[in-house]
Amino acid sequence: MEIKVLGPGCAKCKATVDLITRVAGEAGKEVTVDKIEDMRQIVGFGVMSTPGVVIGGKVVHVGTVPTHDQVLGWLG
Repeated sequence: MEIKVLGPGCAKCKATVDLITRVAGEAGKEVTVDKIEDMRQIVGFGVMSTPGVVIGGKVVHVGTVPTHDQVLGWLG
């Protein structure tokens, strides 16, 4: 599963990447997390507040660090 985290490199964006990686490991799910920091690409997804999370080309979360349970739900 490929997951993109959109953000300029702020603490919340880094925390989101770390959380997704940790939850995927706990759940035994194989994921690739790509960090997108280019503002043109971020705006191209329609995201105006970071961090943003994109799965399967669809924005699933914007503006805050997601919860453990949210990430687990995305990993299905």
